[in-house]
Amino acid sequence: MPSLLRSLRRRILTPNVSETKLSTRGFHVKNEESRDLLETVGEMFLTGFAYAVESRTTAEAEERLETLPLRFRGFAYEGAGMGFAILDAMPFTSGRKVAEFLAGPRGEAQTDLIYVGVGWAMARLPKFLWSRLHAPDPLLRWLALDGYGFHQAYFQTEKYVRQQYQDPAFPWPAGGPPGYANRVIDQGIGRAMWFVGGTDVDVVADLIETFPERRRADLFAGSGLAATYACGVEEDELRRFRERAGQYRPQLAQGSAFAAEARYRPGLVVPSTELATSVFCGTTAERAAMVCYETIPDQPDQGDVPAYEVWRRRIADQLVTLGGVTQ
Repeated sequence: MPSLLRSLRRRILTPNVSETKLSTRGFHVKNEESRDLLETVGEMFLTGFAYAVESRTTAEAEERLETLPLRFRGFAYEGAGMGFAILDAMPFTSGRKVAEFLAGPRGEAQTDLIYVGVGWAMARLPKFLWSRLHAPDPLLRWLALDGYGFHQAYFQTEKYVRQQYQDPAFPWPAGGPPGYANRVIDQGIGRAMWFVGGTDVDVVADLIETFPERRRADLFAGSGLAATYACGVEEDELRRFRERAGQYRPQLAQGSAFAAEARYRPGLVVPSTELATSVFCGTTAERAAMVCYETIPDQPDQGDVPAYEVWRRRIADQLVTLGGVTQ
């Protein structure tokens, strides 16, 4: 495709950066520093998306992604995952962009974020095109629903956060355990709440506490992931959030460990990652990541419980055993 046409494709497909402004979204603004952080995250996501839809190959996009700052690079990979998934769903394409991206020398280390990006694409595409999306790993495919939930809470905040909407019969993945999809979507909603609440831990916790108790564990897990991956708070605020999590501290720690793993594998750990895992997990980012690796289930499913849920429970239990989670 000529460069002029690729540039045009980028301009047509890439959302306007104004959509990432907290004022546009109506999100809480804690302070200028927090606002700048969250808006930069949004800009980096769209940068990754634009690289994907404009580049000739996935390798070219990957080279450009690797030039971005460490703190924000993962968000750009997430955006690129969305971009490539959108391209895969379009007519007259090979439908192999996400597969090629995942198999790339750096894309493989960003698997988690790319799967989340596929979930963003799900939220933008009609359901009849979902079959064209590439999410083959039976364990990690659930991360696409985390991305879907984040998108819906971020862009349809009134419906998914204020009105607490849940789809009564979510159609993906086919044959999945009834109701479990909504639990993973809630983890994405919880992650988005870190943005909706502007990293203000009391605002975020207050939002979560408006939800039915049965949904709060997953919401705290998602917000723990965001608080670790994006951060934007000081140690005393992290401790305050852990206190507000109460009985859901193990789930908060599990989400934090997921974030640590997503930063550790591609070498993107930053000081704020270490700070968050020390508070939420009672250990280092590296050790929290190792817990994720050590607890991966051998079987894809265990009865009616997806392996993904078994994995999350094992991580939470292991972090409780390490100490620091319930103190």
